[in-house]
This record gives sequence, structure tokens and C-alpha cells, in this order.
Amino acid sequence: MKALDRKLWRDLWHMRGQALAIVLVIASGVGTYVMFLVTLDSLQDTRATFYRDNRFGQVFASLKRAPESLRGRLEDIPGVARVETRVVADVTVDIAGFTEPVTGHLVSIANGGGDGHALNRLYLRAGRLPQAGRQNEVVVGEAFAEAHRLQPGDHFRAVLNGRRQALTLVGTALSPEYIHQLRPGGLFPDYQRYGVMWMNREALAQAFGLDGAFNDVVLTLTAGTRPQDVIDRLDDLLERYGGLGAYERQDQRSHRFLSQEFDQLDTLANIFPGIFLGVAAFLLNVVVTRLVATQREQIAALKAFGYGNGAVTGHYLKLVAVVTAIGVALGLGLGWWLGGQLSAIYMEMFRFPYLLFELRPAVVLQAAFITAAAALAGTVFAVARAARLRPAQAMRPEPPARYRATLIERLGLRRWLSQPSRMILRHLARRPVKSLLSVVGIALALAIVMSGRFQQDTVNYMVKVQYGLSQRQDLSVTFTDPTAYRARAELLSLPGVTHVEGYRAVPVRFRHHHLSYRSLIRGMEPGGDIQRVLDADLRPITLPQAGVVLTDYLGRLLDLRPGDRLTVDVLEGARPTREVTVVGLAREYLGVSGYMSLDGLNRFMREGRALSGAYLAVDKPALPEIYRKLKDTPRIASVVVREREIANFNQTMQETMLFFTYVASVFAVVIAFGVVYNSARIALMERSRELASLRVLGFTRGEISYILLGELGLLTLAAVPLGMVMGWGLCALIAVNLDSDLYRVPLILEPATYAYSATVVLVAALISGLVVRRKLDRLDLIAVLKTRE
Repeated sequence: MKALDRKLWRDLWHMRGQALAIVLVIASGVGTYVMFLVTLDSLQDTRATFYRDNRFGQVFASLKRAPESLRGRLEDIPGVARVETRVVADVTVDIAGFTEPVTGHLVSIANGGGDGHALNRLYLRAGRLPQAGRQNEVVVGEAFAEAHRLQPGDHFRAVLNGRRQALTLVGTALSPEYIHQLRPGGLFPDYQRYGVMWMNREALAQAFGLDGAFNDVVLTLTAGTRPQDVIDRLDDLLERYGGLGAYERQDQRSHRFLSQEFDQLDTLANIFPGIFLGVAAFLLNVVVTRLVATQREQIAALKAFGYGNGAVTGHYLKLVAVVTAIGVALGLGLGWWLGGQLSAIYMEMFRFPYLLFELRPAVVLQAAFITAAAALAGTVFAVARAARLRPAQAMRPEPPARYRATLIERLGLRRWLSQPSRMILRHLARRPVKSLLSVVGIALALAIVMSGRFQQDTVNYMVKVQYGLSQRQDLSVTFTDPTAYRARAELLSLPGVTHVEGYRAVPVRFRHHHLSYRSLIRGMEPGGDIQRVLDADLRPITLPQAGVVLTDYLGRLLDLRPGDRLTVDVLEGARPTREVTVVGLAREYLGVSGYMSLDGLNRFMREGRALSGAYLAVDKPALPEIYRKLKDTPRIASVVVREREIANFNQTMQETMLFFTYVASVFAVVIAFGVVYNSARIALMERSRELASLRVLGFTRGEISYILLGELGLLTLAAVPLGMVMGWGLCALIAVNLDSDLYRVPLILEPATYAYSATVVLVAALISGLVVRRKLDRLDLIAVLKTRE
């Protein structure tokens, strides 16, 4: 082993505590980066493979009813590779032992499942497909079967087009079309109350009077075809048959939700690792700078014995490389393990049949390169300084420090400060840049702790606003078709129903200049108490008789402000196109839509007083009887229980965002301890002779501990307010980057988050101080004082 290599390992052993702290910080950054990327890559590869193998469609359209003979004209559209017509219907399902209403989404498949080239093919998990000629056999989604503990051979009942029918479950399956299973209007899965089911085309068509007809179509396209050209032609053909507007895969509900989640993973992968690695670069700079300063004589001796600038530079770069390599290796293993945990969470939320989990070499190389670049950036000046030292210059010790009275002393406060306190202030003032960098490093640790807690604050606030101030109903009822207003009175007459507010929901496409967006206009009764639209100050908005109120995020998407004119393409009935004035913007955190008064929307649609559903307030003891009545009402398509929606929201957020909250908090503690401990250890190294001299002059251990640890305490206290400001900025950056049309993340930071984050940093400082105090008590005064000036 070369002499320089032996020196390198001895140096590392001597500074093992500091090196370990840096390794852990690097491992935290690399681990976070790898966790996000390996999860993202695995989910994207799994989705792409599942889509390809099961022939997921590229263009989708729903309609009222069209003859099967139209299929030939659809196949003749330029660019269309394959057409599959289907029958789709929502039904009420009655599961034995489960009192609440359940909605089933029935989708037709080829009789007997015999079409091997079908689009959106099922991935069978258990049992078999329905046999040809069997009218009552169904395959259900695996998640729904698990939620109700259903097995092949079990039976349940469903209301098909007003007629109650017994169904036999013959298999469970997964579909690329329903990786993320959401009920219409829902944002989070509810596998107990909403299930996807597949039935023979012949049986389902007969049940809904669609023999020789279809109400849903899926297409795939030839390579190079522009989807919008096919969509325009498809809409023209389906318009007379009650088409609701075709859309491409990127707007398909399940795919879109997955894409949003993947974008957010990518965003987080770009934000947090950079912070961790920046702190690691800072620590490396401090440690290497101090090492060079303490090894001036050794560098001089090396050069005197013929070692050139390249050899000296290479020696210190090797030291940085060893620390970095250990951190990267540890981070890769940690990131791989955490990625497996996070992927498992997403597998529960997204119903993939398998997971192609793999740590790609490209991710390893990226993590290593980024970390090496950060380490080099943090140490290049310190290493260059070592290379520039001339032997004669390095043989001489550094000039003694010059201390001056600080500003606080000159302001007349000197008499209030003890001699050790003045020493602390003068030492900090002598190296303001070093002190500032230490403060920034500690502040970054506090900011990361805040970013972890921030997400929990946000989830709680979103629940409070969405389900406490805006949507306060107990039940939401949706009708199979627009229904006369008298249905409201019928619901109000049910025993236990105390209040009913009707609503009308119309699917539309909003257009403003070149921008467009598919959504809904909801017509709501004026003066509603259980369903309210809120402004930016969370005050209820009174919906006007004319004009539309848009969700604020939708207004930004379409570049609209109050007073602007908006073009609305209605996607049901006669599908008229009309213009309406934007009269206001509403604050919502889940989904985007437009709002009008109920009468105003009825006039806009040029229809009588019609409802799409209703919001109900009920007496809790009467719920079982209300559920029974609603199950027996044929025209009710679905029932949503508000308490269950809140539970689904919390579960989804806790499984993803709060998992990262835990990871970020643990890593932030590592950073806090790493920064504070390194600052304390370096201060002890720099001032060991000075402190030993003070001990010889009669200062007690407590006094010299106060001098050293008081400096650390002042730096930590100065970092707390700065860290809170930086934490607020980091949380704002996260909130902005996580905004989407599915949900927005408000910037909410509770006082408890500030207190918790400050406590973590202060405790880290206290533990670091105790460790350094122990070393200080064991200081060898004779050995230190023998050091040559």
C-alpha cells in the first residue's frame, strides 16, 4: 500500500464520526432519489407492459344507443386499426350481509370470451370467464371480490334495468381500463361500494334492450395517426346517436390518474435529493477545508519529499471519493428497499396484476454521477488550496487570529456579558462566512423536517374544507337519467331523511380561445346548506341566475377571469354549443368543474326542472332503512356515503403522502444531527489548543464547555427562524409542483409543525453537544499543548 493511501485510511479513522455523519447524509439523498426513480420506473414499465399485452384502447366514446351496423363506418375512419363496440351500464348491487348500497359497473365482453384479439382484455386472476349462453354469469374486479370476500361460485343480486336478477360470480379479473377504479364523480377508490363487472354481451344487451346495438366503443389506431383527427370524425358519426364526446387515452380516467401520480413522483425526485446532496456537499467542504488547515505541515513535508501538486490533489480527492462511494452504496441499498415499500403501497392503490420491479443501471449511474458532482463542487476549492500550498509557506503555522470587540460590545452591552460570552461572540464574528454557512446548514435540516410534517397538515386541511365546509351531506344520490324535480319530494318523504337538495350535472367541454377542458356543470339549488360553493376566503357563494362559476384552478387552465365569455359544448342530449359569462371563481381542492344555479342550468339546457341527483341529510339511526329503500329504487344509479369518502381520502393520502412524510422526517433528523455534530466536532478541532490553554489558566470544565457549546447553541438558535422561512419556501415549492386538475395542495403549516421541527433540530443539537462535551472532558491537555505554534 502506498504511503499516501495509508495516510488516507488513518485520516478517515481519525475523523470517523464526521465521515459517518456525511455518509448518512449522502445515503439519505441517494436513497430518496433512488426510491422515487425505482418506484416510478417500475410502475411505468408495469403499466406499459400491461397495456400492451392486454391491448388497451387508445380512443374511447360513450353514447345513448347506436345500431351495430354503424360499426363498419367506424372501421372505415382513416387511421383506425380496430373497433370494439360494447354495452356498458351502471347497476345497483345487493351483497348479502352488506347493508349499504353498492354500485356495479357492468361491461360486456365477447360471448364466452372467445375473441382472443379483443381490446381491453381481462387478466383472469381466479375462476373462468362467463360461458356462452349463460345469462347470469359475471366476472368481477379482484379488488371488489376481496373487499366482500367473494369467491367463484358465490351469488349476489343486482337490479338490471329495473329488474332484480341473481348473478353468479365465476371469476375475478383485472383490466387495463380500470387499474384505478373510480366511481363516476369520485376521486378515490371505494372497493366495497363500487365494483367493475364483466358479462356476456348477449346477456347484458338483452337486459338493457340493446340487442343489435351498443352504447360504448373503444378504438385502437394505426401508427402515426393523429388521435384528434379520429376523434373529430368519430364525434360526427356518433352525434345523432347521443354521443357524449370521444376522448383519447390521455383523458381516460384511470390512465389520467396514474399519469398524475407518476408526474408527482418525478417532481419529488427532483426536489428532495438536491437538498440532501447540497447539505452533504456543504459538510464535505467544511471537513476537507479543516483537514487541509490542520495538515499544513504534512502537506509541506510531502512536497519536500517530492510529491507534486497532482499527488496531493489526488490524495484529498480520494478521501472525498471514499466517503462519497460509501454513501452512494448505502444509499442505493436503502433506496432499493424503500422503493420496494413504496411500490407495494402503489400496488394496493393501483390494481396491477404484477410489478416489474427493477433497479436500472441508468438510475445507479445517475445517482452516482449527481452525488460525485455535488461532492466535487463542495470540495474543489479546499483541494485546490492544498495543491497551491508551497513547502516553505506550509511549514509556517497560520497567522494567529485577530479578535476585536463585537458590535454588541461597542453598543455598551459589554458589562452584561461574561468573559466566556465575549469569547463566543468574538469567535463567531471573526469568521462570519463560516458561521453563516453553519446556520444555513442547520436551517436546511429544519426546513426538511417541516416539509415532511407539512403534508399531514395539508391532508387535514383539505378534509376540513372539502368535507366540513363544502360537502356536508350525509348521502349523495345519482339517478340513472335526468329525472323530474318531483323526485326530490319523494326522497324527502323517506323515513329518516331530514333535508334534500337536488342538483343537475351536465357533461360539457369548456372552450376559451385555443384552450379546452372536459368537465361538468353542476346546477345547485339556491341557498343550499349541505352543499356549498366557496370563494377564496371560504365563504359561501350565492350562485347567480345567469352565468357560471368555475373552480379557480379551471379558470387558470383556461385563462379565464370573471367577466370573460366561455364557450360550452354540451355532451349530452342534442349536444348544443352555447356561450356563457364567467361570473366568479370558487375555491376547491378536489377536482374541477363549473357551477350554476339549478334553474339557470335548466334554462341553459332549455329543459324543464330536471335533476341528476340529490344530496341528503339523514338521521343516523335511520340509515339501514334508508339504504334498503334506495336499493329498491330502480332509477337510482349510485349512492355515495360522505363518511366513506372521507375515509377513502384519508387512506389514499396516508398510504402515499404520509409514507413519504415518515421517510422525509427520518432523513431530516439524520441531516440535522449530521450538520450540528460536524459543526461541533470541527469547532472542537479548531479550538482544542485554545480551550486546553484556558484549562491550564484556571478555567473549569464547565466554563470551557460553555465557550464551545455556547457557540453551537447560538448558531442553532439563529438557524431556527431562518429554517422556518426556508421550510415555508420549500413547502410552497412542493405545493406548486403537486397542483393538478385532480387535486390541489394548499400551503398549510400549523403552529405544531413549526414547534415540532424546531424541537427536532434543538434535540439534535443537544445530543451533538453531549457527544462533544464527552470528548472535551477527555481532552489531553499535555498532548494538545505540545502542538507547535
